Amino acid sequence: MIPGLILAVLVAIVAIVIWQRYRRLARERYIRDYTLPKGLYERLRKRRPELEMKDCMLVARGLRKFFLAHLNSGRKFVSMPSQVVDDLWHEFILYTKAYDDFCKHAFGQFLHHTPAVVLGPEKRDNEGLRRVWWYACKEENINPANALRLPLLFALDAKLGIADGFVYAPNCKSLRSDSKGNVHCGADFGDSSVDGSTDGFGDSDGGGDGGGGCGGGGD
Repeated sequence: MIPGLILAVLVAIVAIVIWQRYRRLARERYIRDYTLPKGLYERLRKRRPELEMKDCMLVARGLRKFFLAHLNSGRKFVSMPSQVVDDLWHEFILYTKAYDDFCKHAFGQFLHHTPAVVLGPEKRDNEGLRRVWWYACKEENINPANALRLPLLFALDAKLGIADGFVYAPNCKSLRSDSKGNVHCGADFGDSSVDGSTDGFGDSDGGGDGGGGCGGGGD
């Protein structure tokens, strides 16, 4: 009787694991295929008139990668590393019904937006940026501990010339930071556990304090 019970428990556990994986893959597919509300790019261009339509589409790709990082981290707290992607996120939230519906399908719960942060002594803020770095790198087949290039989400502000954007370099060993310390080191984000969730940052070889935008998720 006992072996039969053990077998039933094991089968139930396997079924739960398979269902959870299927559900996560379905949510991933939803995020990748989701059509953003009409007029969203136009609203972004009012904030950032220097952007062309093709730039807005690239920013939208970055926002999807941010959402995927949140999902694949187990819906833990994540911090936004791009100012321009954060702008698009802000505009998306203003479409309240569409955003609420998106969150329910993509995450099973509402993804709240919290105020902007920069790296510092607060464990939660540091974890959020590490976590996004880890999953953004994995999404693009980049080694997060030894990145040779930046994932899109961390490259966008510099690529698009965003005046108040965050600028990163994948590895700062040969980097000469500007006098204000405005270049942030991707290498620092890699000095963490596999899910990017340890607190604190390693010393930079030339970058600034690090940077990040708004965040969301978690408790």
